[in-house]
Amino acid sequence: MKKYLAEGIGTMFLVLLACGSAVLAGPSINVIGVGLCFGLTLLCLVYCIGNISGCHVNPAVSFAMLLSGRMDAKEFCGYVVSQLIGAAVGAALLYAFVALAPDFNFGGTTEASGNYLAANVLQEGATSGMALLAECLLTFFFVMVILGATDEKKGFGNFAGIAIGLALGLVNIVGITVDNCSVNPARSFGPALFSCNAWGDFWIMVVGPLAGAALAAICWKAINGCNCKK
Repeated sequence: MKKYLAEGIGTMFLVLLACGSAVLAGPSINVIGVGLCFGLTLLCLVYCIGNISGCHVNPAVSFAMLLSGRMDAKEFCGYVVSQLIGAAVGAALLYAFVALAPDFNFGGTTEASGNYLAANVLQEGATSGMALLAECLLTFFFVMVILGATDEKKGFGNFAGIAIGLALGLVNIVGITVDNCSVNPARSFGPALFSCNAWGDFWIMVVGPLAGAALAAICWKAINGCNCKK
């Protein structure tokens, strides 16, 4: 139960703080700033709840752990439910915060799409195919870093959180201009609950990250299990 509570709280803060950075300060800190906020939030969470739940705060990460044999199906389901609930709570808190000051000059909104919480929607000129490929490849990279950094025998111990946080920041900087960057179905789910037109693109934020996570698990197993000389 402690693991599930940690995952819920961690995902809540990821949505509240990281998405909140785009909503509150998007025009001021731009894409790089928002990307760094995502990365720094996750880095802090890794050192806060990493020893309790592993700090997945992302169904795609949990899916990769399931495929890698690091968790069983029952635990996986518990993690995903906790992450989705946490994301919903985080988005609700952000929505309430925004509602308290309707005249505040908020950033991170896409008025045409009814997106007020930095939800994942295709940006101008982007196509579904482009976004799907971006989500798959960026998640592939992100999850590969996690699997490698947290490997029991070849990982980097207490330094793993730095690599994981930097990886999330990097993929957000690259992917925000395509679809606000998901690589995390829970991160997409929470804001979508309060963004009227975000559901049309939501399938991309589920299929892409899960496919990327599966590729990462397969490739990491092939690399990690290879006894070839360097």
